[in-house]
Amino acid sequence: MNAGLVLPIADEASMPLARDALLGEARAAMGLEGRGVEGFGDDGFLEPLEVLLPALEGEAELTVLGRWITRRFLLRLLEVRAQTIAYVRDDPGALDEEIREPVFITGAPRTGTTILHELLALDPEARAPEGWELLRPVPPPSPTSYPDPARVVIADRELRRPALVVSGLDAIHHYGGRMRKECVSAMSFEFRSEEFTARYHVPSYAQWLAGCDMRPAYEWHRLVLQILQRRSETARWVLKSPVHMHSLPILVDMYPDARVVFTHRDPLAVLGSVTSLVATLRYAHSDTVDFADIGRYHADLYGRSLDRLVDLADGGALDAARVHHTQFADFIADPLGALENVFTALDRPFSREIRAAARAHLAEVPRGAKGEHRYSFGDLCLDRGVERRRFARYQEHFGTPEEEPGGPRIGREFRRSTRGANFSAVWTPWANGY
Repeated sequence: MNAGLVLPIADEASMPLARDALLGEARAAMGLEGRGVEGFGDDGFLEPLEVLLPALEGEAELTVLGRWITRRFLLRLLEVRAQTIAYVRDDPGALDEEIREPVFITGAPRTGTTILHELLALDPEARAPEGWELLRPVPPPSPTSYPDPARVVIADRELRRPALVVSGLDAIHHYGGRMRKECVSAMSFEFRSEEFTARYHVPSYAQWLAGCDMRPAYEWHRLVLQILQRRSETARWVLKSPVHMHSLPILVDMYPDARVVFTHRDPLAVLGSVTSLVATLRYAHSDTVDFADIGRYHADLYGRSLDRLVDLADGGALDAARVHHTQFADFIADPLGALENVFTALDRPFSREIRAAARAHLAEVPRGAKGEHRYSFGDLCLDRGVERRRFARYQEHFGTPEEEPGGPRIGREFRRSTRGANFSAVWTPWANGY
């Protein structure tokens, strides 16, 4: 494919990643009339798009296959954006949908946000969006015919594509149309999203994203939730994404009654794990991936965000009554106990049925079923002492323990700490860093 010998893919990949060409193709696919941004809503998305597209062309070093995947990704975002604008035009009442007391799980990547999201979704009154809903939210899902099988297939095809291109991704993080998905995808329709910085080396766009106003992205986030619940009873949304760490004041302003659960883990273990994930995602799009550059980027990014979290906590900007903190190490040592603490903090009953469902969910995938995720801080070309000092204030404030040098040894510690406690059956791959 990358040699250009699969002609249908090579032909499509050769088309420019240019704003007017993409808008025109999306408009034609949707049967829209007009020119420019007509049909795509306000023009606020043009600025990030005009930063992103040159970065993809000039910085990302995309392979033929990477360009083909990327072009389809961008067109899907534009097409669904147009579908959403059309839906709201025909059903303006969707904008009156209340998003009441949503629960947001956030923290640095690879700190247990994914598994905690899956477990909190076991609450029968909770609703955690699946991959197909966030990629294709229009029209609103119908409770009587849930899920929409056609949209599941389309979304699953897109979400599974990187794992078909590069080996090892499933061992790090499994993606699928019916899996719970982090809500950053709802923000990508505004083209202000870390989905782009995770998949591509686009330093000019990353710099722009770090300084831009994220409120328009959160407005789209809320709009997607409003549409998804339009045909259902008002949901108790359970959402998750590490990206919320960078925009906490906007998040709590947009959702003033939100409950926020923070997950904490040794940042040096986080850096090794997230770099491995991002490098693998990028290999699906490019043959040039700089492991050390990815490590430096995330050290700077989360150095700022975790330090800012301490400032917000100290300054009272976060309502302590609506915030709960949980440690990755505690979750590994006693997952059901840590989960019960979260339910209690959220004023939710941790019933016998939920406990049994959680135990079954944890036991569902035996350790290493999709391969072992190996990573090391030593691969990042970062100075351990410098990075330990960078994150010292954060670790001290939240009491986050260090993990052993050279990678996690949590599996062995877990088995020791739970000997005789009947937890051995629930040891699963997420302990290596979801």
